[in-house]
Amino acid sequence: MAHVYILTCADGSYYVGSTRNLAARLHQHRTGNGSEYTKHRLPVELAWSYEFERVTDAFAAEKRIQGWSRAKREALMRGEYELLPDLAKKRTRSRNW
Repeated sequence: MAHVYILTCADGSYYVGSTRNLAARLHQHRTGNGSEYTKHRLPVELAWSYEFERVTDAFAAEKRIQGWSRAKREALMRGEYELLPDLAKKRTRSRNW
């Protein structure tokens, strides 16, 4: 089994990762040994996770979610899956010439 997860950092930012052992990885992050990004933004809390059968699927999901906007990540964490397609569309600004 493998997991993709999102952490909420002390500065309000999000960290997206994947792992084979979620409990061990969370411990690493919380003790400042998880990643360079999170060790400077402690404390961190688990905001969302999803379990996959295969590590490759969890890693692919991690990379996909890392490219998402903050709004799209927040919709995912809230379980508002119906909002995800619209949040994926690029917003264009209207120009007032």
